[in-house]
Amino acid sequence: MIRKYKKEEISILIDIWEKSSAVAHPFLDDEFTKMVKTAMKETYLPNSDTWVFEEKNEIVGFISMLDNEIGGLFILPTHQSKGIGSLLLEHISQFHTELEVEVFDENEIGKPFYIKKGFSLIKEYIQDATNQKVFRMKKTLE
Repeated sequence: MIRKYKKEEISILIDIWEKSSAVAHPFLDDEFTKMVKTAMKETYLPNSDTWVFEEKNEIVGFISMLDNEIGGLFILPTHQSKGIGSLLLEHISQFHTELEVEVFDENEIGKPFYIKKGFSLIKEYIQDATNQKVFRMKKTLE
């Protein structure tokens, strides 16, 4: 089931983010990860349009939007490759005419997912905070 998240569930979403980010972003250092965790908890999640995927009354994934930008799509590693990310992406697609996302080049989970879903590269750059190559991608919805 997909539904809007509740403010009291932020700690659950942070836990999902930490577990899935460790798998998708092993190249990021601890200092950067701690900074992002704080920003997610204090700023990002409270100010984004976030939807969760529940399975057997347990939140196993979420997608967060800032306008038409996917700020994050994270699924517990134990639930990845089961179509949950696709369902969340499909759900938010009904509210937008186009979607954008930024993904690390070295993200061997996220980058192929977005390419498979029809996103195309519009820009690439080196992120100052991580010195990692980032792809900005876009998908126009019909």
